[in-house]
Amino acid sequence: QVQLVESGGGLVQAGGSLKLSCAASGRTFSSAAMGWFRQAPGKEREFVAAISWSGGSTRYADSVKGRFTISRDNAKNTVYLEMKGLKAEDTALYYCAVGRYRTASNYDYLYDYWGQGTQVTVSS
Repeated sequence: QVQLVESGGGLVQAGGSLKLSCAASGRTFSSAAMGWFRQAPGKEREFVAAISWSGGSTRYADSVKGRFTISRDNAKNTVYLEMKGLKAEDTALYYCAVGRYRTASNYDYLYDYWGQGTQVTVSS
């Protein structure tokens, strides 16, 4: 059974940093793109960042570009999201997901497996 477990969330002050991790088990995802999405209370889920199967290509939402960095370690079946310069508007439940294809995408319908999420709260 496929399982994605996110970790690394927490409470941080504005301007601070966090690094999220997502460990995948149940199969190897080295041939699939991986993505991070988030959902704030009362809002729809939105794309944050995605990385291609090899790590050679990445995509970011405009709102996080220059502040967040997505990376992956295929040997560990793990994807990371390093977040710097956090803002109050970054507060949300962050989910990782496994893509259906190799290329990074910002469309959530192109992701087949989802984790339970890790909460990130940024105090202003």
